Amino acid sequence: MDNLDVENIALIFEGGGMRCAFSAGISNVLVENKINFKYVTGISAGSSILVNYVIKDTIRTKKTFVDIAADKNFGGWKTFMSGKGYFNSDYIYEESSQPGQILEFDFQKLMATDIRFKIIAFDIESAQGREFTNEDVNSSDDIIKIVRASSSLPIFMKPTHYQGRDFYDGGLTGGIAIENAINDGYEKFFIVRTRPRGYRKEKPKRTKLLKKHYRNYPKVYQALITRYENYNRQCDLIDKLEKEGKAYVVYPDDMKINQRELDLFKLENTYKEAFYQGQKELDKWIEFIKNNK
Repeated sequence: MDNLDVENIALIFEGGGMRCAFSAGISNVLVENKINFKYVTGISAGSSILVNYVIKDTIRTKKTFVDIAADKNFGGWKTFMSGKGYFNSDYIYEESSQPGQILEFDFQKLMATDIRFKIIAFDIESAQGREFTNEDVNSSDDIIKIVRASSSLPIFMKPTHYQGRDFYDGGLTGGIAIENAINDGYEKFFIVRTRPRGYRKEKPKRTKLLKKHYRNYPKVYQALITRYENYNRQCDLIDKLEKEGKAYVVYPDDMKINQRELDLFKLENTYKEAFYQGQKELDKWIEFIKNNK
């Protein structure tokens, strides 16, 4: 199959922690079928899918959300209680991405790409989303820190310190970078979701505990308790765009895992089911792309 270069449709990866084992399967179908979006954006765990898509590394994509769960250094309640976070950020991003490690990252491929990318993290001080693009990346440490910043789940992970500022998960801006892509001038979208069709977030219930935990960071607390509103607004917008024929949205047929899943068997099954779903839907994807080129 020849390359299918896609110039005017934005590729968007939703976050969702380990639910992105689903996104990994979908992304690898795109890569293996040479569907090459020239603009891609992602938030939280979606940013890890994004960088692997950009460098076309299908093996690393799967390892990031499946194989690494077998590594005792990856995470769990033991690492959480030791102060390293439920997901051990230092290991996952700083150590495992180095040469010779399980998630070795080919930085030269990233620098050589003609794909524009945008990763969103949450700036704790300004309480705003910070957009990082190709222009912000000058070293492998930059991209590692940016992806880590976008993926630093409040409570479950430590914030990421980068360039003199502290960042939490970009999901605090909502969770789906649809508005970021629109602001960049895109009118057509291919969106990979990690929640079933129709899902909406509910208003958080344990707000007193959150307020106490973030008593020194009231802006983070405010973002946490209002996130559901932003997320649901983004979902409504995506539904509207889909009905108008402006978006193709890939939803999981069945999502059996949560964002903190560490069971290797369940992660492997989620990945395989997504890959199979992608193969079944491939002709529809290509039809949407070609009709909107």
